[in-house]
Amino acid sequence: MTTLVMKFGGASLGTSAGLAQVLGIIASESQYWAQLVIVVSALDGVTDMLLEAAQLARIDNRRGYRRIAANLRSRHLALIDQLPLDRPDRNTLQADIDRLLSSLLDDCQTIANNLHEELSAMHIDAVVAVGERLSARIIAALLRQNGIRGVAVDGAEVLVTDDVHGNANPFFAPTSQKVNDALAPMLQRDMIPVVTGYIGATAAGATTTLGRGGTDYTASVISSVLGADELWIWTDVDGMMTADPRVERDARVIPRLSYVEAADLAYFGARILHARMIAPLTEAKLPLRVKNVFSPEQAGTLVSADPGGRQAAIKAVTAIQALALRRPASGSMAGVTRLVGNTLFRTLGMRSEVLIASQSSSSSFLCFVIPTSHGMEGLEHLQRALGEKMAEYPEKMPWTIDSVALVTAIGANLQRAPQLLSRVLAGLGDIEIYGMALGASNCSVSVAMARKDAAKAVAGIHDLILRSGSDSA
Repeated sequence: MTTLVMKFGGASLGTSAGLAQVLGIIASESQYWAQLVIVVSALDGVTDMLLEAAQLARIDNRRGYRRIAANLRSRHLALIDQLPLDRPDRNTLQADIDRLLSSLLDDCQTIANNLHEELSAMHIDAVVAVGERLSARIIAALLRQNGIRGVAVDGAEVLVTDDVHGNANPFFAPTSQKVNDALAPMLQRDMIPVVTGYIGATAAGATTTLGRGGTDYTASVISSVLGADELWIWTDVDGMMTADPRVERDARVIPRLSYVEAADLAYFGARILHARMIAPLTEAKLPLRVKNVFSPEQAGTLVSADPGGRQAAIKAVTAIQALALRRPASGSMAGVTRLVGNTLFRTLGMRSEVLIASQSSSSSFLCFVIPTSHGMEGLEHLQRALGEKMAEYPEKMPWTIDSVALVTAIGANLQRAPQLLSRVLAGLGDIEIYGMALGASNCSVSVAMARKDAAKAVAGIHDLILRSGSDSA
């Protein structure tokens, strides 16, 4: 029996035209697969609105978060008004929307009541989870209206996580039990579960979220524990690209990537995929396809154990913001490395991964990234926390904190091709390099530089990709 899991992002769910595409894809694929599971994001931009509502609640701005709730209600009701739904389904959806938004306001009020940090984080996750709960109900209703037995399933009922709110990690054994208990009976009855992505719950039942882009991670975990045959990620671009198409107009689709290449590409800034989603697929040897919901006939990008070529090649280039620590004189980095690790864990609920470290007789440099799952607010929070911590030890820690760019070239077998790394450096021209490191996977090389030089560096490395033709490898 063949099983396909498909994830749909917010960009394809926010308009009636996008929903028509989603419906058509599900109806078409249901003819070729014995079992389908759908995982959905919130509508485009809704998660940001919910995060803003939670932050307004923290400063007890009732007018602000009530305004956001009203806007969300108007947006979702306007969308379902455009859909060909019977009145009973439309009335049920409207009642669900009102119930979920009423719960949202209750959680915002609870946050406003001067809670301590742990409880506040728990209720913030409950607020942010509303977006996926709204969209899953809309998709399930649309499927039922068109003769497909869709059922909305709350991710909090099937995904068991730790209690790191805002960036939770799934526990696979209890999740596997819950997924099979909840979804297997539906699949056996030819029903299509529409699961809320991004959302989980602790063993005690407290709602958690998996970080920015966490719907991908949900889809990956569910695919793995269900023993699915493939996972398809539907987005609004034709696949994984050689560079950000908003920056490089000549960016092209990468036909094939290995799991390691895809993981590095996601970690170093390709926002199409969640960085942590690749590990479960790798362990299960489960193929992943990234496709365009508006051009479903396109092949997209296939991610599997086989990268589609044995020769070393640069396949993509990314640029992200990073934090750098500088010391005016040489000395051991041990103390500051521990400081960074401890501050990262407490501030963001994650452990540090030092990416670039260089030291000379006159200076020392340390650079690390904040995964995109934390968003820009993660960078700001960490920069502030590090500044406060270092102010406590001005003599022991005479470091300065800078915001820098980390430009990363990604491809296969880079450790075997020093001449290729030399060409990457040549592509940087006269750009000043603060530090450079080959990734532990041997599929990436990262270069730290001033933020103003990032666009030029990306263009230089991307030109190397185009001239070598490695994007079609």
